[in-house]
Amino acid sequence: MTHTDSQRYLSTRGGSYGLSFEDVVLKGLAADGGLFIPEAIPSLPADWETKWRDYTFEELAFEILSLYISPEEIPSEDLKDIIKRSYSTFRSPDITPLVTLDESKQLYLLELFCGPTFAFKDVALQFLGNLFEYFLVRRNEGKTGADRHHLVVIGATSGDTGSAAIYGLRGKKDASIFILHPKGRVSPIQEAQMTTVLDPNVHNLAVEGSFDDCQDMVKALFADPEINSVHKLAAVNSINWARILAQMTYYFHSYFSLLRSPTYEQGKPVRFVVPSGNFGDILAGWFAKQMGLPAERLVIATNENDILDRFWRTGGYTKKPKAEPVEEVKPADGGVKETLSPAMDILVSSNFERLLWFLAYDVYGQQSDDVVEKRKVAGDTVRGWLEQLKTEGGFTVETPVLEAAKRHLESERVSDEQTIETIRSVYATSFPKAPVSEGTRGATGGYILDPHSAVGVAAAQRSIERVSPGTHHISLSTAHPAKFSSAVDLALRGQEGYSFDNVLPPEFEGLETKERRVILVPAGEGWPAVRQIVNSKVVL
Repeated sequence: MTHTDSQRYLSTRGGSYGLSFEDVVLKGLAADGGLFIPEAIPSLPADWETKWRDYTFEELAFEILSLYISPEEIPSEDLKDIIKRSYSTFRSPDITPLVTLDESKQLYLLELFCGPTFAFKDVALQFLGNLFEYFLVRRNEGKTGADRHHLVVIGATSGDTGSAAIYGLRGKKDASIFILHPKGRVSPIQEAQMTTVLDPNVHNLAVEGSFDDCQDMVKALFADPEINSVHKLAAVNSINWARILAQMTYYFHSYFSLLRSPTYEQGKPVRFVVPSGNFGDILAGWFAKQMGLPAERLVIATNENDILDRFWRTGGYTKKPKAEPVEEVKPADGGVKETLSPAMDILVSSNFERLLWFLAYDVYGQQSDDVVEKRKVAGDTVRGWLEQLKTEGGFTVETPVLEAAKRHLESERVSDEQTIETIRSVYATSFPKAPVSEGTRGATGGYILDPHSAVGVAAAQRSIERVSPGTHHISLSTAHPAKFSSAVDLALRGQEGYSFDNVLPPEFEGLETKERRVILVPAGEGWPAVRQIVNSKVVL
């Protein structure tokens, strides 16, 4: 596919085809409940590795996004402007800097938390917020009053998506944002970042339940004809294709950063290790690999909510492990375990559906040479699997599908105990040279990981033990340690040179004492209660 071709999009469940990029960004979720994917994955230009080698993050973003967004939809100069505005809010000139964590083991850390909310989701959500604004300004040109297109953005968060989405959309004209979070299950800093934003277009809903309850409510709203007849709903979770697209850039950027590094051994394989909850972050890496990025492997790192790890080991995608002791599952919240890495406390990974579609297309679509028929087979297969998940609590794929999944991805499960041990051992043994982000080093110079990044590093360390010497590992660091003070303190309290006061960025000081605005959604009230809140708060 070239820059001038017009990329179109379809639904993973077969109900929508031929949609534009603008359509899929503003809709977020397909009418049939599926997720949007490109009708074709573009290939990289033949000279990409030499031409792009010294590009800045913004220049790389333009090249990659242009493969998926035709200039007929967003003219090149407009796209460059959106990218420039999106990343001007980041604290590092590299946007996503690469840090050498352990030179002897060729282990690198990709710091993705240099945006305004100190989480990796800023990379996508600053971009998505500006995209929404761009499309709204264009649609509303010359319109007044009720004729104006008003976007109602709805999302669920296990912590970081909420604040990143709010910071991306606060104060934007013709847009209202509603973020659902599980009450008491996000860190105090995350909760404060969301609920202290008092812009009139921002609404926080604290749901008595789990993240999966919040996610189910959001999906139910998108499927509800009543609210869709009144409001133009848009998704901000990683179910929105633009989120996945924006995240592809840092895989290429970190690859080139590694090639330029004096510690890189020419020709040695590269692996990416990704802490995974909703499967969006690693899916961006999978797309990058399909486009031609020479990553040997992508390693999924899960916490004790390990539905993804169990799938890669058994082919079974089930909400509960078959032989799990009863006392380890909390029936009230559907089996979600509270861990020290709460942003990954997810029972069902929404973005996994996108990968399932491509697996079904490759495995079951071989029986036909007709692209339309192959897409139909893939959509029907995915719809069947998801129906089984809904009615039976899970499904099991056939061996060829699992083998296809293992071709590019593998998995690791990391416990809370291993997470703490990794934070502690990295602090004691890793002393990366400057520059590293403010607040990530103790007085001794030891590097401080947040618990989610520690899950990734633990998985990377296991991968290093298994693979050939000289393999380079890039482990994605998804959040600043200050966002998860309890886990970091638990691991490092009493360690030489450590004080949490030195970890806390100036932006967080006094945050938890600021005025808040939040709406409680009591247990058992369900998505109709959320619909009522949305209807009462949106003023058209």
